[in-house]
Amino acid sequence: MRILAFESSCDETAVAIVRDGRWIEHHRIASQSELHRLFGGIVPETAARAHLVNIVPLLEETLAWADGSGLALDAVAVTHGPGLAGALVVGVNVAKAVAYARGLPLLGINHLEGHLYANWLLAPGEEAEPPRFPLVGLIVSGAHSDLVLMPEHGRYVRLGRTRDDAAGEAFDKVARMLGLGFPGGPAIQRAAERGDPARFSLPRAWLPGSYDFSFSGLKTAVLRLLDALGPAPPVADVAASFQAALVEVLATKTAQAAAEYGAAQVVLAGGVAANQPLRQALAERVGDRLRVPPVPLCTDNAAMIGAAAYYRWQQGARATFALDAQPNLPIDQP
Repeated sequence: MRILAFESSCDETAVAIVRDGRWIEHHRIASQSELHRLFGGIVPETAARAHLVNIVPLLEETLAWADGSGLALDAVAVTHGPGLAGALVVGVNVAKAVAYARGLPLLGINHLEGHLYANWLLAPGEEAEPPRFPLVGLIVSGAHSDLVLMPEHGRYVRLGRTRDDAAGEAFDKVARMLGLGFPGGPAIQRAAERGDPARFSLPRAWLPGSYDFSFSGLKTAVLRLLDALGPAPPVADVAASFQAALVEVLATKTAQAAAEYGAAQVVLAGGVAANQPLRQALAERVGDRLRVPPVPLCTDNAAMIGAAAYYRWQQGARATFALDAQPNLPIDQP
């Protein structure tokens, strides 16, 4: 089964064709990183306008490839939440138009669910066992930090979430404080490679009795540290100390949840999943139970939406043409 998938929830416009929920047959992304770098973060109206410019050329290229290869499409899937309202509307309306014009079924997919399913994806010709259930998933990105239990396809129990800043948001804001640019995650990681993570003792918000996260206090602690250090702070050491504090909390809580719920597998997902110290810290705590996507599939992409859609299809999910954007859609709602 081949699914044509769309993703436009934030600052990447993406179109993909995924076969049987696992194999990426065609995959295109138009990134807006350079567009938003000037502002140090995502500007929602600018993002929506860029999606309008990018999505039709990507779609035309993808359909031309599929038609030229003689491949029949079986369904259309699209992210309908959570995300930026204006950005989501672009993808949803284009997907509805294609499904209507080609007489194909339509599926609306939760963006967070899609991130988890990036762990199922393979290149054509690759073979690997899919993740095993029950699994614990850590979804960390610019807008989300969620810890979920996934007993089977399509079922999610949210164990914890951020009470304030998401992990990726904290990376972006601290990177801005340090003058490292946007996006903050890769910039912090590069700077931290030259720094001492033990140089500064920064707070860890453990929130006893909860799998929730909180990073606003850590961010404020960095701000106060920089004020105390003056105009020429040791940027690499501050970056390394901040990253170490954030990673320790994420990895420790995820490992604790995996142990408590008897997870056969732990999966990492979302843009912050590309962070190498986070991957290493989780691997040290859960061993070979850890599954992580290739770095290019950690950030927003349409292939993950096509993967999630296949398993939703298997469960009988279908959307009507009344499908609309849901900017605040939680992980436990399809």
